[in-house]
Amino acid sequence: MQPGQIIFEGKIKNGLPIVLRYPEANDLKDLLNYINTLSKERTYISFQGQQLTVDEEKKYLDNVLNKMNKNEDIHILAYSQKALIGIANITLRERVETHVGDFGISVAKQFRNQGIGKLLTEKILEEAGKNLFNLKIVTLVVYANNNIAIEMYKNFGFKKYGVLPKGIVHRDKFIDQILMYQNLTF
Repeated sequence: MQPGQIIFEGKIKNGLPIVLRYPEANDLKDLLNYINTLSKERTYISFQGQQLTVDEEKKYLDNVLNKMNKNEDIHILAYSQKALIGIANITLRERVETHVGDFGISVAKQFRNQGIGKLLTEKILEEAGKNLFNLKIVTLVVYANNNIAIEMYKNFGFKKYGVLPKGIVHRDKFIDQILMYQNLTF
């Protein structure tokens, strides 16, 4: 995995071009703007209005690039017309759980319902299979009120294995946290 390496080029449903690639150090400004915009929206991510600083995002990006270099993490950035429009990642856990990877995904508001989530999920699973050598199980957490995401995950073979009642605070309301997984190979 080389920083900035392109893994896919094509078009999304509305005809706009899309490029999927690995992150690189120069992505700091785009990543910071992206996460802070999603956080303000208070969408289905763990940030609910908080704004990260450049230093916080740089520390995060440096950690991602370091883990990718050691084949412990994979991140894919989706760009369209020089704008960051989506991110997917799988990060391996540590110690006795190094065969388990935690999956995350997000798509910018104005680009949802264009097939980007599906494309990112497909490509992150493919790339993880090629590059995260210990990976056997992929897990994810999804908000119970995010029906579109739940259906997409089911279509990719993820299965529900648990619910933490009121495990998430979303827009000042307690929401159940649904836990899902997929076995890759055994």
